Amino acid sequence: MKMMKILANRKVKALFCEIAASILAFVLLSSAFLFLELPNAALSIFLCALVMCMAILIFCYSYFREQNKIMENAVEQIVEYTSGNREARIPCDEEGELYRLFHEVNSLASILNANAESERKSKQFLQNTISDISHQLKTPLAALNVYNGLLQGETEELPELQEFTALSEKELDRIEMLVQNLLKITKLDAGSIVFEKHTENIADMLREIELHFAYRAKQEQKEIILSGADNISLLCDRDWLTEAIDNLVKNALDHTDAGDSVRIGWKQFASIVQITIKDNGCGIHPEDLHHIFKRFYRSRFSKDTQGIGLGLPLAKAIIEAHDGAIEVDSELGVGTIFTINFLIPTKL
Repeated sequence: MKMMKILANRKVKALFCEIAASILAFVLLSSAFLFLELPNAALSIFLCALVMCMAILIFCYSYFREQNKIMENAVEQIVEYTSGNREARIPCDEEGELYRLFHEVNSLASILNANAESERKSKQFLQNTISDISHQLKTPLAALNVYNGLLQGETEELPELQEFTALSEKELDRIEMLVQNLLKITKLDAGSIVFEKHTENIADMLREIELHFAYRAKQEQKEIILSGADNISLLCDRDWLTEAIDNLVKNALDHTDAGDSVRIGWKQFASIVQITIKDNGCGIHPEDLHHIFKRFYRSRFSKDTQGIGLGLPLAKAIIEAHDGAIEVDSELGVGTIFTINFLIPTKL
């Protein structure tokens, strides 16, 4: 049965026939030399054997050279597919086990294409749905903010109602932030954001972030400390990268107490620019370390009841869109450090 499968390929069958014909010719000629008792029969048989071996070697060389070309072409098509050409396929119009393998590889490519298309449509549907919901929420949110502002003006002499309107304003701000972050993440997922990258001075960017949180840090009796050289630059979209680092600094402030500090540092190495956000707050529980970048993840150990679980995932998405990588290291009761690494483009 296995032999029949091997011989299903016409080229393998042709090789077997050529080898069998060579052996048969040798046997017939050798028998004739012996039967006719020709002089130097042994030498003639030896020469026939040599010719037979040479013929078999030529047949095998031709066959394997052709097989090598087929395999090289198959590898080229696979590389073409992995490079992004989803239409690349291996020709498989012959019979045999090798072409059966090629057929299965082509089938796998078709299945992967179908799955990728299905995932693309699902992601597009999710993006459109979230975008629609987010846009629909903007109008009532704007109206509620106006109404809440009017109520605050009318309740100046009623402390209890003033407190309730202040709380409702805070909750409305949270909802608005959630809507904005959802829109940003879905746009990043869909690749519909075009980053306007320019060479930016990192020290200037991070001083701007420090200024943004200066009032909050003072109110909460916390300290933001900057450390890094003034001459380090990075090719980035300043607004988007500032937002990513903003979220990390906000997270650090959310998880520190009065008297604690948040250190923002930056360095340049041979091939990377590194930014770190370090705090000496409560730290992250080991159970949560592998989940903090998941959307809407809520730790059962977290004391933060106001967070919505989108700040860190959004920061990660923005950093990765800048070809960067973010890592986190934390110890309970000691603090947390976020490390961001950006590769420096090199000219070859």
